Amino acid sequence: MTIPERLAADLKASMLARDAARTTGLRMIRAAFIELEKEGKGPVTDERCLEALRRLKKQREDSIQSYVGANRTDLADVERAELTVIETYLPTLADEATTLGWVKEAITTAGATTAKEAGKVMGALMKAHKADVDAGLAKKLIERELGA
Repeated sequence: MTIPERLAADLKASMLARDAARTTGLRMIRAAFIELEKEGKGPVTDERCLEALRRLKKQREDSIQSYVGANRTDLADVERAELTVIETYLPTLADEATTLGWVKEAITTAGATTAKEAGKVMGALMKAHKADVDAGLAKKLIERELGA
């Protein structure tokens, strides 16, 4: 079952269960998928859906930080609920130990020796493990390994 198909089934179930918070989150995801269709860059694949979901996750995380900083916990709670729904569709990312192994492998592959070459390492890492790695964690590990 593709991600859009799973989303449609979950949305229907959520609406029947009258779960307003989950339904709102699922509709927001569906709207993002509709935007993917309108872009006209070919069929809406699971890979493109995952990219959209990662963007939505990042937006929610940024919003939560902003709302907490502005002392608007009510709005932050709404964003957290949406983030929880988004995360159910994202694959589990690799832990720190696994990511560190991949970072060391990417450093070897890229032939990097200094922190200035971190971009090459990140490129090699993302090419090999884009769907499985947390880019923020990878960046920290790369900097640590290259002595930045």
